[in-house]
Amino acid sequence: MPKPTKEDWQNISREYKEIWNFPNCIGSLGGKHINIQCPINGGSAYFNYKGVNSIVLLGLVDAHYRFITIDVGSYGRNSDGNVFAKSALGKALENDTLDVPPDTPIEENGDPMPYVIVADEAFPLKPYLMRPYSRATLGGNEGNKIFNYRLSRTRRVVENAFGILSNRWRVFRTNIQVQPKSVDNIVLAACCLHNMLCQSHDFQLAETNNYESTEVLENMEPLRGNSTQRSFEIREKYKDLFLSSVGAVPWQYEMNRRGRINI
Repeated sequence: MPKPTKEDWQNISREYKEIWNFPNCIGSLGGKHINIQCPINGGSAYFNYKGVNSIVLLGLVDAHYRFITIDVGSYGRNSDGNVFAKSALGKALENDTLDVPPDTPIEENGDPMPYVIVADEAFPLKPYLMRPYSRATLGGNEGNKIFNYRLSRTRRVVENAFGILSNRWRVFRTNIQVQPKSVDNIVLAACCLHNMLCQSHDFQLAETNNYESTEVLENMEPLRGNSTQRSFEIREKYKDLFLSSVGAVPWQYEMNRRGRINI
């Protein structure tokens, strides 16, 4: 997984716009718990909110389900947001050292906008990291609901990547019976092999018009972090784009009428 160049980020962004209708997106971010047996002298460090021992796989995925970068090995008790904040990816984004291209308008003649990563409620809102509007702010606000649908539709890519990974390597459907350091190596190897297989096979992208939310963090408090005013402004501009004639997609209103984007 070589460090992406400016050209790589631009290609990823172009594919997210063409396939998933989300401009200036350079990745879908999510976390997956890899279940393990309780390590020797592990205590409660690996014990997660699901009641099992695990390590966390944090993955950033491109539009074709390939891992751009991963972080593996954090204690299962940590939230996805905390894992991200302490990861090399999180620090690089915060310090602007990832060679991400300069701000680019998301619509013709619009203001320059930063490239962003999409994630769920477990992550903080940042100028480079978009998360959904909280459920408390939805109510009858159609614009917020549609933004959440469009973001969740794009974020689903990382969940699909984790699903493909688990289907290919069934060891991820069991408690792995080795010590955490060996588990880290297994996960790293599996993710690299996953990318190689994605390069050699053409995937039929999942049909998403009938998307239903599959939230898995029902019992966790979202990590709100430092949501600056700039972050809120960027999210509002995306919402305005998705409600405009330029950025709207036909099925988003149908999903709202059917009450299936209350997320």
